[in-house]
Amino acid sequence: MDVATALVEENRLLGELLGTADPQTPVPTCPGWGLRQLLTHVGRGDRWAAMIVRERADSRVDLRAVPDGKPPAEPDDAVRWLADSATLLLDAVTTTGADVPVWTFIGPRPAAWWVRRRLHESVVHRADAALALGVPYEVEPGLAADGVSEWLDLVAARPIPDDGPALPDGVTLHLHATDDGLGADGEWLVRGEAGRLVWEHGHGKGAAAVRGSAATLLQAVLRRVPADDGRLEVLGDEAAWRTWLERTPF
Repeated sequence: MDVATALVEENRLLGELLGTADPQTPVPTCPGWGLRQLLTHVGRGDRWAAMIVRERADSRVDLRAVPDGKPPAEPDDAVRWLADSATLLLDAVTTTGADVPVWTFIGPRPAAWWVRRRLHESVVHRADAALALGVPYEVEPGLAADGVSEWLDLVAARPIPDDGPALPDGVTLHLHATDDGLGADGEWLVRGEAGRLVWEHGHGKGAAAVRGSAATLLQAVLRRVPADDGRLEVLGDEAAWRTWLERTPF
């Protein structure tokens, strides 16, 4: 998958949804936000990442310092601002160098790390917009599966939650995307180890197994659909699945 091309496309699709919608429409999965705030969040986040990469930052950059961090008031101009935000990040990575280490919230990573991170930020917030507008949400299975993997990477990098580990040591959760053609990329074994989470692609028995399309699994692990959504099949210890979700917030 070409993550740069996918980022541009996801921002375009998000812009299509938002361009003709009432900007004050509430976003139920982002309490307190309307669609205008959602657009601002995505575009400003892309520009923030571009600033980090461009400056080769080795510490957190103040979000308030991002140049042109607010979209124009006119809807068409705001959609162009959103599209330009992705381009600014891609240009920054090209100029700085994809392998140059920069600051991220999980420690130093190559500059290109931010492209994949921002891609999946757009993917999940497009789901938020679709839910807010009551329209179908579609995402290519391979992209959705990569979103699950990217999310698991972020969760695995976290410290032990204050309310306890997401999975007890030795307990395994098996996620299985039912889309055709994904192969190993569509299966994940997540287990508790020394209070943290570790994961790998693969098929195996776990305390709980959760099956569904990659798009539904992505929305489920990011708590955009309920743990018992009818499009999911939960086998085994349902409490382990629910506890894992409660202790891995977005």
